[in-house]
Amino acid sequence: MKQLQKFYPHALVLLGFVLISLIYFYPVLQGKQIFQSDIAQYTGMAKEQNDFRKAEKIEPYWTNSAFGGMPTYQLGAKYPHDYIGMMDDALRFLPRPADYLFLYFLGFYGLLLVLKIDPLKAFFGALAFGFSTYLIIILGVGHNAKAHAIAYMPLVIAGFILVFQKKYIWGGLLTMFAVALEINANHFQMTYYLLIFLLVLSGYFIYQALKEKEYKSLLTSFGVLAIAGIFALGANATNLLATAEYANFSTRGKSELTYNADGTKNVGNSALSRDYITEYSYGIAESFNLIAPRLFGGSNNENIGPDSKMYEFMMGKGVPADQANDFVSGMPTYWGDQPIVAAPAYIGIVVFFLGVLALFADKRKIKYVFLSGAIVALVLSWGKNFPALTDFFIDNVPMYNKFRAVSSIQVILELCFPVLAIMGLQSFFNLEKEARFKVLWQSAAVGFGIIVGLFLLKDSFSFAGANDSYFRESYGPEFVDALKSDRMTLYSADLLRSGFFILLAAGVLWLFVKEKLAQNTAIILVGLLMVFDLFFVDKKYVSTKDFVSRSEVEVPFQETPADTQILQDTTHYRVFEVAGNLSSARASYFHKSIGGYSAVKPRRIQQLFDYQIAKNNIEILNMLNVKYIIQSDSTGASIPIPNPNANGNAWFVKELRAVNSADAEMKALDKLDTKNVAVINYLKFGTMTKIEGGSQFFQKDSLATIQLDLYKPNHLKYTSNNTGNGLAVFSEMYYEKGWNTYIDGKLTDHFPVDYVLRAMRIPAGKHTIEFKFEPQVIQTGSTITLFSSLGMLLLLIGGIYFERKKSLNLKP
Repeated sequence: MKQLQKFYPHALVLLGFVLISLIYFYPVLQGKQIFQSDIAQYTGMAKEQNDFRKAEKIEPYWTNSAFGGMPTYQLGAKYPHDYIGMMDDALRFLPRPADYLFLYFLGFYGLLLVLKIDPLKAFFGALAFGFSTYLIIILGVGHNAKAHAIAYMPLVIAGFILVFQKKYIWGGLLTMFAVALEINANHFQMTYYLLIFLLVLSGYFIYQALKEKEYKSLLTSFGVLAIAGIFALGANATNLLATAEYANFSTRGKSELTYNADGTKNVGNSALSRDYITEYSYGIAESFNLIAPRLFGGSNNENIGPDSKMYEFMMGKGVPADQANDFVSGMPTYWGDQPIVAAPAYIGIVVFFLGVLALFADKRKIKYVFLSGAIVALVLSWGKNFPALTDFFIDNVPMYNKFRAVSSIQVILELCFPVLAIMGLQSFFNLEKEARFKVLWQSAAVGFGIIVGLFLLKDSFSFAGANDSYFRESYGPEFVDALKSDRMTLYSADLLRSGFFILLAAGVLWLFVKEKLAQNTAIILVGLLMVFDLFFVDKKYVSTKDFVSRSEVEVPFQETPADTQILQDTTHYRVFEVAGNLSSARASYFHKSIGGYSAVKPRRIQQLFDYQIAKNNIEILNMLNVKYIIQSDSTGASIPIPNPNANGNAWFVKELRAVNSADAEMKALDKLDTKNVAVINYLKFGTMTKIEGGSQFFQKDSLATIQLDLYKPNHLKYTSNNTGNGLAVFSEMYYEKGWNTYIDGKLTDHFPVDYVLRAMRIPAGKHTIEFKFEPQVIQTGSTITLFSSLGMLLLLIGGIYFERKKSLNLKP
């Protein structure tokens, strides 16, 4: 009974999390779903994979619908023995996106309990974390994997803390499962940022252990963490191994080309260019958005309402009121350093105020870990605006150059400050009355001091946005003046708003000090202020208007007359949609496309586009078997342009021309008769073809044929007929790992030509040729995953047994 009574408050908290998650996203109760732009693109990319899985009841692990062909390892592939994924599914039992919001709450609540926060304060702390504006915004746009990984961060941190506090069994088990779930979320950038914070956290505990000369416990802690990490990695082995294999094939891998598409020299040792990595860099002054949401204009699509200068300007130009209202409902008021911002990364002014309170009131040294984590995240988020640190990390810190959008490291700050806030709230109530008043006025002075300072600095800002020159040319200088005026209004209004919330929160705590409010009443009032502060900002950017019917989410793209006309052709071919280039998955939803939408697209198809297709080299579209090009007419309607010169699915060539580098191979494509000549980098692949330079020539009978008889994304079957030994080129993407080739059932070799395609020698006569995608990495990874999962289960059972035995021995 006592155990049930101890669990009772936690049960109420969990129920509260469920209800709040459903209420916040209440349209899910009406059967609606949130329309997430990134998920719509993913749906287009993954349609062939999902349709195949549904029909064949197996995974293809390859799709030809995007980028001409690629593995599905980063497209939601399902792997054998993914028991951690099953556990994750059980935790995310609510409809999306309420499931992720619940997960935010749950993970952070667990961390606060480990930090000895009582359930009521931990409840409000979890809400403050979950409603942090950035965490809500990423759900609105569809960064589900990112949200997923962020949600498990607090539990990983909690496990680390328990281990270093010598609670080896429970800490080790929590760390093992939390890390496994974190990796399973499959957003390695967020996990990487978590590792940076864990280094800060570990540094603190190492210092403490060395100071106390507790060497044995320190070694034990690292041993427990190592075991937990090994099993967590093992339980995700298939995904990790497959991703590692694909990474070098993707745009995250190092380019082999030493020159850029414009002919300039490609310098630097980064997998991604420095400009690309730091494109989304947070402005240093813009960092104050964290405590005043629209200090730098909010977003690129801000609703400023009819009280704005822009509305007044529009009405002065004779624009009807309803049109003016529509116009000002989506204004580009953002004037910070980033190219596009969907919403400010607002952590909450009450959260900030209470975090400052922790620095004055809380005696625990671990507060400096969370403060340090927040500071490190903030300065790294400045990216190109703090080049000394950023360049050092790009050049010297392993894997840092694999990730872009450095501003997103602020998720660590968005985790650390709510922790500090609740530590501050708890420690405040544990102080003597006189000390409470002192820390209260000190914290309020810091908060109000920053607000006043920003007011005084207002005239030093230009309030000019990056696109204002375009607006000036298009709409005139009066338009830009009105826009700047509204930016200034938002700046002042949100500073006043933040000051007001500090006043309210400090006032509640002051009333408690004066014994006008009971402790729980004060906690609830401050907690509500903390949550409502964030709630009202969140609702400006993600609200019920973002929910649509289930069918609109499941079928995000509508078939156009151009698509209908193309689909009448039932042969196997590719489509190139000019408007989408290589950054839209719309065409992938209906066709085999050379386009798509992914942060990890195949590197070579992107290079082929940049170096050749973008320069109107139609021969490249021919060799990719692009039979239809979708263009827009003068009215904007899509029209299909047939390409009668497409090479087809496969063809025999007369010549295999050898070059000695990737550069030479790419340059050879500038003017290459792909129907008769193939080019190969012999220094890299010559052993596969027994070519050492120059050219090899082959007999090409005018009646020779090679025909595609069977198409599946992971299985292609051809029939060839040629009077002599020949060299066939296939309009399929070459991928070194996984594709096996068979001639009449006998395993044989194939090799890459024309920078991206497959080729193979075919003996004279009639033959059956098959390509089968049989990735060894899946088999190897699945075996490791199975044994690791069994090991985790045994460790869980053993841990529970020993902890149970220990508790029984401690009873009198």
